[in-house]
Amino acid sequence: MKVGSNYLGDGRCEFIVWAPTHEEVAVEVVSPTHRSLPMQKDEWGYFKVLAEDIEPGTLYFYKLGGETDKPDPASHSQPKDVHGPSEVVDHTQMNWTDAGWSGIPLEEMIIYELHVGTFTAEGTFEAIIPRLRELYEFGINAIELMPIGQFPGNRNWGYDGVFPYAAQHSYGGSEGLKKLVDAAHQQGISIILDVIYNHFGPEGNCMSDYAPYFTESYQTAWGNAINFDKQYSYGVRNYFIENALYWFETFHIDALRLDASDNIFDIGVKHFLQELAENVDALSKKQGRKFYLTAENDLSDTKVIRSIEAGGYGIDAQWNDAFHHCLHSLITEEKAGYYEDYGRCEQLAKAFKEGFVYSGQYSPFRKKFHGSDSSAIPGHQFVVFIQNHDQVGNRALGDRLTHLVSFEALKLAAGVLLLAPNIPLIFMGEEYAEDAPFLYFVSHTDQKLVEVVREGRKKDFAAFHLEGEFIDPFSEDTFKKCQLNWEDRQEGKHKVLLDLYQHLIHLRRTLPALKTLDKQNLEASVIEEDKLMFLHRWSQNSQILCIMNFSEKDVSFNATLPSGNWQKTLDSSESKWMGLGSTLPDKLRQEQEVTIRPHSFVLYQME
Repeated sequence: MKVGSNYLGDGRCEFIVWAPTHEEVAVEVVSPTHRSLPMQKDEWGYFKVLAEDIEPGTLYFYKLGGETDKPDPASHSQPKDVHGPSEVVDHTQMNWTDAGWSGIPLEEMIIYELHVGTFTAEGTFEAIIPRLRELYEFGINAIELMPIGQFPGNRNWGYDGVFPYAAQHSYGGSEGLKKLVDAAHQQGISIILDVIYNHFGPEGNCMSDYAPYFTESYQTAWGNAINFDKQYSYGVRNYFIENALYWFETFHIDALRLDASDNIFDIGVKHFLQELAENVDALSKKQGRKFYLTAENDLSDTKVIRSIEAGGYGIDAQWNDAFHHCLHSLITEEKAGYYEDYGRCEQLAKAFKEGFVYSGQYSPFRKKFHGSDSSAIPGHQFVVFIQNHDQVGNRALGDRLTHLVSFEALKLAAGVLLLAPNIPLIFMGEEYAEDAPFLYFVSHTDQKLVEVVREGRKKDFAAFHLEGEFIDPFSEDTFKKCQLNWEDRQEGKHKVLLDLYQHLIHLRRTLPALKTLDKQNLEASVIEEDKLMFLHRWSQNSQILCIMNFSEKDVSFNATLPSGNWQKTLDSSESKWMGLGSTLPDKLRQEQEVTIRPHSFVLYQME
């Protein structure tokens, strides 16, 4: 069942809202002229009316029970912020030029995660368009937008959104988003949208005024969980499934990333994620091109990405946080929080070979056994990263890796990411060592809520703050500090790192051993005491060997190699990469004693 206002042309608009516990609902038109349109209720609790003389731009509320005016929970536009009226949108006006577009296959994606508000000085969808060609020529073929559902004010990560169908008005609304998607497709770039089906933001959240959207049966970090399996859950499930289809059909979005899917609680016969995957698969078959679903999930549970036929939910790919945690703890030596569980090379080798690091072992941080065996899951079903919005922005100072480790370690991290047999995700600015932090920021209009957020952040980071060091998430200056210094990418060390990323992406696409994301044709071994890892990958007649040194000192070792002639292809310690100078030979021989530079990696190819 579609929900929201569906403009049909010629001044006709169908309004549909789910409010099963109400007996009376009306469309309250507030502009351009005021009038009230009673709605009819069906057996499932959906109120409907087909209205005449309704043009695009019409502003309206729903009047509940003859008393309360509330915005449409499936509003397509909120031009007056989250507390204002909803707006009728004509989605047929867009002149799409992507008729021949079929999308980038998942296994070929190089994903670039960005925040619309801080990616450019303008902070809009359309301001991204002039940068598309440069991103594409660098090697990016998929852009992942952090959430863009309408949130309070004009500054927010997007996870406080309360209107999942309404593209943020300050970013350019639905028209701006469509122009961005169309331009990206013309450039050869897929668009992935981060969507939130596990919670709503606190300000402007009127869902409970309409229906039992929440349940007290489960608790999340944001309060009561969304109701996916209790009474009236059918309407809640429909609301989110329709949202996913809306982004694919109306906006030509190529893939969705499901935020914190482990907080979607459902013990019903068919899990919501499976039902969602089935509906998206049906749409893919109908339109003749594949739409993808990826998920963030903290449980390291293969059920999320196993096929439905094999008893899974059928989600196409899953974020693998453990890959990040392994690498981060190795090069920063941090041990606080969940990093307690990591810090050994053998764990990173397991992440390369299998995927999940915890596959049923005891987790000291969690104080319980954790994870499942992912060794049989194909490599392209894992999205890996060395930075992202969470791992940077949830730090007290929003510090990126460039603030935490040496330039040598930054290059090593790039090698780890792009030589892995998985789908790489690059966080905006990472590719050129962006100096701007990525902090947490909000622009709530409720001052009491602002104070709650401030105190919450102070409490979360009390152990990290010195006097006067607290960064106010409500300050506009905090937001402005996060805007990228895009021009830096062509200067000094920034240009060197950018070139290294670009070269690694080129190697991924041209060497069969790297292009084929086959974990079965891969070996990863370590010398733990020296912090060395050896990666051997092969496909057809192509073989690569990569040696990675996570130590802060030179390490000498005897090269025990697969038989053959190994020719050096890339050495991050070479002067062209602003390194200390290579100590490894151009040709590597069996049992040869060699020395590798600190925090460096060297890639050899079989001749």
